Amino acid sequence: MVRQRIRRPARLLAVAAVVALLGAVAPPASPSAQAAKRNVRIVGIGSTWSANAVAAWAANVQANGLEVQYEAAGSTQGRTQFREGKAHFGVSEIPYGLSDAFGGTDSKGARPSGYMPIVAGGTAFMYNLKINGRRVTNLRLSGENIAKIFTGVITRWNDPAIRADNPGLNLPARTITPVVRQDGSGTTAQFTLWMSKEHPAIWNTYCRNWNKPAPCGITSTYPRLAGMIGATGSDGVSGKVRQDNAEGAITYVEYSYALNARFPVVRMLNRAGYYVEPTARNVAVALTEARIKETGDPRADDYLTQILDSVYRHTDPRSYPLSSYSYMVLPVGTGAEQEQYAFTADHGETLGKFAYYFLCEGQPQAEVLGYSPLPVNLVRRGMEQVQRIPGAEKLNIDRKIATCNNPTVSPDGGNALARNAPQPSPCDRRGPTQNPAGTAGATQQTPVLAAAACTTGGGSVNPGGSASPGGGTASPGATAAPGTTAPGAGGPGSGPGGPGAVPTAGAPPVVDPDTGEVIGVDDPAGGGGGDQAAAVPVSLAGEGGWRLQHTMMLLAALLLLGLVVAPPLLANALQNRHRTDDRWSDR
Repeated sequence: MVRQRIRRPARLLAVAAVVALLGAVAPPASPSAQAAKRNVRIVGIGSTWSANAVAAWAANVQANGLEVQYEAAGSTQGRTQFREGKAHFGVSEIPYGLSDAFGGTDSKGARPSGYMPIVAGGTAFMYNLKINGRRVTNLRLSGENIAKIFTGVITRWNDPAIRADNPGLNLPARTITPVVRQDGSGTTAQFTLWMSKEHPAIWNTYCRNWNKPAPCGITSTYPRLAGMIGATGSDGVSGKVRQDNAEGAITYVEYSYALNARFPVVRMLNRAGYYVEPTARNVAVALTEARIKETGDPRADDYLTQILDSVYRHTDPRSYPLSSYSYMVLPVGTGAEQEQYAFTADHGETLGKFAYYFLCEGQPQAEVLGYSPLPVNLVRRGMEQVQRIPGAEKLNIDRKIATCNNPTVSPDGGNALARNAPQPSPCDRRGPTQNPAGTAGATQQTPVLAAAACTTGGGSVNPGGSASPGGGTASPGATAAPGTTAPGAGGPGSGPGGPGAVPTAGAPPVVDPDTGEVIGVDDPAGGGGGDQAAAVPVSLAGEGGWRLQHTMMLLAALLLLGLVVAPPLLANALQNRHRTDDRWSDR
């Protein structure tokens, strides 16, 4: 039987409500069609990576009389519950049958099914890191360093390899806390597949901690060492990272979650030597190299599945390496084959309408939601898959695509979104300079050190926080002679935690009160940016300065003071007034 009670995270409902106002919904069916067709409630289970998009689309089609309930329980649960007939559709980033050394291999089972791409996106690395109480929003990492962080090889934020990626930051000696999925996850599968392909030596060495033979390969269940934190769902891992007391944490999650949480993501180094974030356009560029098994028999078990090796290695400067698609697992075959799984022609009618909607009208909303639209060739293949659902309406696909306003459509058949994607800033090229611009949901700039200030195109990027449009020069506020540090400059080789730093003799250590670790020195002569790497620990309350709780405390104190002082003052005033009135009456 199909589940009657479905969890829908409050945050996903809020996202869905906002996007419902932005997106156009398909017109309602005509009265005659409504009389001939019966819409019924349908239930889906699966990916949290895709959940923000699916929840938004489900909210949008309510205006059409469609009721779609979705439980974001993870890709593994999506495949399992669909196979067992406990859901009308599943959502997963990976297909059935992949060999998994940690989670075991889940078979497709007897239920006839097919895969349909629903949305593209980038697996991002959301993090919580501060320098002297100020949030870092422009962190850069190579793929090798990402793999080493999530396998316990790199454990401190001021590791020389991370400093090499970030010449503009005096990174603190704070412990890195990787936050990983503890449930079966398509996001984990995509991440570990990438590590197994791009950094096999690092990943295979890590797997030996659990006596797994090489090659270790893909897994949906992340094996974690002491010092790592596990959480359930994309909401779970992103929620852990964004806590005020989680400074030093980093996780892998779909870009949408960092965008909605107003948190930054890592700019990841690509094969062209640029650090890029997983915007809709950068993902679209990367996926022009995806191999999709869209030829041959649509009934084949691997039809429309993805091969991403060339995506990881794409040499376009705009390409984000960890880009991929998410899939809906659809019931296909005959009505009799699906009826034993509590799936009727009415369910097929409703599911078909929902699928036609998000394959067309839903795709322009993808970028707003933090995803990337499907290219038109996959929209076409998706509609062909919809027509295999028992009970689904068989539309004219050419006519439907011609009116669906997909942002990837180009007159010459190419991908317009990818073609028109902007080139990365020269400040994002690997080298001695660093872009101060923020990422994802954290758009505020992070000042960079004087030595890493980046000047481009006749203008400049000011490490203090703004870009001058033309004719100017980088103005870090201080310059230093070779081998010295000017106040506020703090370049490489300066400050107690910077590369090649020499702490002042006899300076007392700065100790993190949470961990007891020495994270720098308190240099009385530092006088500015040179003492930046001491990374004074941030309180549980947050980012320093006057905050909301301080305002609330002040208001509460004033209210209490008013309750104590006001009554006697009022009584005294009234008494004085009565005396005055009496004096006037005597006259």
